[in-house]
Amino acid sequence: MKKTILTLTLFTLLMSQAFTQGSLSSSLGNLTTFSREEQRLMLNTDFGKAELTVYEAGIIRIRIVKDDFRKDFSYAVVAGPGKAGYTLKETQDRLVVHTEALRLDISRNPVRFSFYTSDGKLLNADDPAFGTAWIGTEVTTYKQLLDGERFIGLGEKTGNLDRRGSAYDNWNTDNPRYGPNDDPLYVTIPFYIGMHNSLVYGIFMDNSHRSRFNFGASNDRFSSFSADDGEMDYYFIHAPSVAGILEQYTHLTGRMNMPPLWALGYQQCRWSYFPDTEVLNTAQNFRDRRIPLDVIYLDIHHMDAYKIFTWHPDRFSNPAKLLSDLKAMGIHTTLIVDPGIKVEKGYEAYEDGLQKDMFAKYPDGAVYTAQVWPGWCHFPDFTKPAAREWWGEKFRGLVNDGVTGFWNDMNEIASWGNGYTPHLVEFDWEGRKTSYREAKNVYGLLMSKSTYEGTRKLMNDHRPLILTRAGYSGLQRYTALWTGDNQATDEHMMLGCRLVNSIGLSGVAFTGVDVGGFSKDASPALFARWIGIGAFSPFFRSHTHYDTRQAEPWAYGEVVENISRNYITLRYKLLPYIYSCFRESSLTGMPVARSLAIDYTFDDKIYQYAYQNQYLFGPSILVAPVESTRDLVKVYLPAGEWYDLHSGIMLNGNNEVIAESPMHKLPLYVKAGSVIPMQKPVQSTADNPGETLFLHIFKGSSNASFTYYEDDGTSYNYEQGSFYSRRISFDPDRREIVLEKANGSKASQIRKVEMVFHGFPDDTRFLLDGKKLATSEGLTDLFNALKPGDPQYLETMHKPLKTLNAGFTVKDGEMVIKWE
Repeated sequence: MKKTILTLTLFTLLMSQAFTQGSLSSSLGNLTTFSREEQRLMLNTDFGKAELTVYEAGIIRIRIVKDDFRKDFSYAVVAGPGKAGYTLKETQDRLVVHTEALRLDISRNPVRFSFYTSDGKLLNADDPAFGTAWIGTEVTTYKQLLDGERFIGLGEKTGNLDRRGSAYDNWNTDNPRYGPNDDPLYVTIPFYIGMHNSLVYGIFMDNSHRSRFNFGASNDRFSSFSADDGEMDYYFIHAPSVAGILEQYTHLTGRMNMPPLWALGYQQCRWSYFPDTEVLNTAQNFRDRRIPLDVIYLDIHHMDAYKIFTWHPDRFSNPAKLLSDLKAMGIHTTLIVDPGIKVEKGYEAYEDGLQKDMFAKYPDGAVYTAQVWPGWCHFPDFTKPAAREWWGEKFRGLVNDGVTGFWNDMNEIASWGNGYTPHLVEFDWEGRKTSYREAKNVYGLLMSKSTYEGTRKLMNDHRPLILTRAGYSGLQRYTALWTGDNQATDEHMMLGCRLVNSIGLSGVAFTGVDVGGFSKDASPALFARWIGIGAFSPFFRSHTHYDTRQAEPWAYGEVVENISRNYITLRYKLLPYIYSCFRESSLTGMPVARSLAIDYTFDDKIYQYAYQNQYLFGPSILVAPVESTRDLVKVYLPAGEWYDLHSGIMLNGNNEVIAESPMHKLPLYVKAGSVIPMQKPVQSTADNPGETLFLHIFKGSSNASFTYYEDDGTSYNYEQGSFYSRRISFDPDRREIVLEKANGSKASQIRKVEMVFHGFPDDTRFLLDGKKLATSEGLTDLFNALKPGDPQYLETMHKPLKTLNAGFTVKDGEMVIKWE
């Protein structure tokens, strides 16, 4: 292999040594030699080593150590370096690396990294004095803080959408009473996006030790990211847009698999529903009241003495029959799964795990033990491949009983005594061995991986629902995520929107909160408002604490029950749109709940306190969350044209509007030009929605498109091309709507299309492939699941929208609808 070597002068070496003497902090020194090997450039300095790898034209990895690099390994990154070409140019004071998308300047004395666009615009640069430096084992990279620079992302973090001026810790923590500014929480995603001067970049630091990110908190000089130990290992990512950064980041860390369709329906949970008769009564209540439901949860009281993989002998004496009865009602069952294995003679999981050496240990070989729900427990070492396989196989009995969802909880690791696991506890780490200091933040990720891989093998090609509370970058490959134990307050409801949006900005699309609040009692107005917001969340589950009031929709009275029914039913009508958005997430990493920072990155208004909770649900629906105590709210509509989804009125963007927001009316807007596929209402995804797809077209002045997607909703056959997808485009200049040729080997369930035209003049004529379509004026009520005359119908809920309607039979070839 061709190598290039450069040796610097003795004078430079001596100057570098003098620079570091007497300082508590030592930084990466002056360049002494370098060598090039394929995609890598290795740098030796008089204090420390660095290595850069060109992964893609827009991704460069930087590794920095004081001494020697350890064996390269990551639980987060699944992509290897591509074959992107780069050039290396040497000058007297620097090395310059060029790719198609980036220019990286590496100063020689001392070694510092500055990233530019390919045409020379500064993206990000090391602080010239500090660069990457060490204080003991702690390693920190200091970056220049640029004028007007904003920061977003970093996963499950409280605070504002714009992270500028704040600092955060990553140390997965069970905090059941977290406040609106508490940190850390349950999840570590050490990835953020920086923005300034119409430019964007991303930085992902792949180090699972306790870490800190400082975005100019308590200083005006630098931003920084650090870890308590290990390498400085980060990926610098550049693309023209935030969406491009997310696509690159999820290329590195992986993307979600398609969830089962039923996991996108409404889900009901309580700590706890028991015995089995209460579970069935709750499910039957949903059916009797015509409130759609797809999933019911069994919390810790379903187990025998809280022992995982068991059923309580009295409360759930015939679990297979219970689950069969629920399945006959179109309802799936999800069980809580905790990692603690009770220390108890005769308990199969304990005896088997001990015999096969599956648990984390102290350095002297004794098995680590801590107290949690079952009492004294051992904990599987999920960094050990054999333990992951062992854990996955333990689900065989539950799967055979009919369980299809698995809710991974307490995996920070949480235990009594504030979850303080001693740092000296050792983990296998794929045979290398490490301490809890490095393993803690990945424990939840690896538990989810073990649960997913095990249940996928056992479920005969049916997709499980996997849910987790804790995790690390890459968790999206295995699991959905919820934000832990929130509280029934307006403040927490609004915080939940920011958390979901921030997690979406961090590569995790399938995420949500405990709708209604886990702790405390929600007021009727709060529950009603939260159900409305929850209907426009990727993961839609209501969940409450055992000592709160019952929190099913009917528990708050007839009005709230009707509001809940309407929003949950609307969710089911929107499933073709939502499922298609999840497909996009699986292909590109684009989240389903999208912070406005994705599409309107440099619009200052979206970062203001009053508007930072707003988001797009999919590409088209703007959600403006509002507290339950407010009947009027100011909403910011970004650039473009927008339809009020309640009134049908078109509004101009770049504009603040006052929206009515009584209990039943969440402010919702649709981007003009949007194509939104919908279906008839159903009570669960097990019901047949029929062969008609309702395409809602919102007239606008800009081009737009949407890709409709369907598969069988349960299997992995889509991975082999068994799906049906179709791009639908709206072109106002050509005055046409095009259903492009269908892709995939699956035949569509759709035979007919009913087009619902919003904002078109009453006398508009539509032609399909040159032939005039019959149109009729109609009224569309997106919200009401009930009809006038039904005993529970409330006249004041919503008013139907005036539309033009046209229907036709679908064919797989291109179809063009023109209007005149």
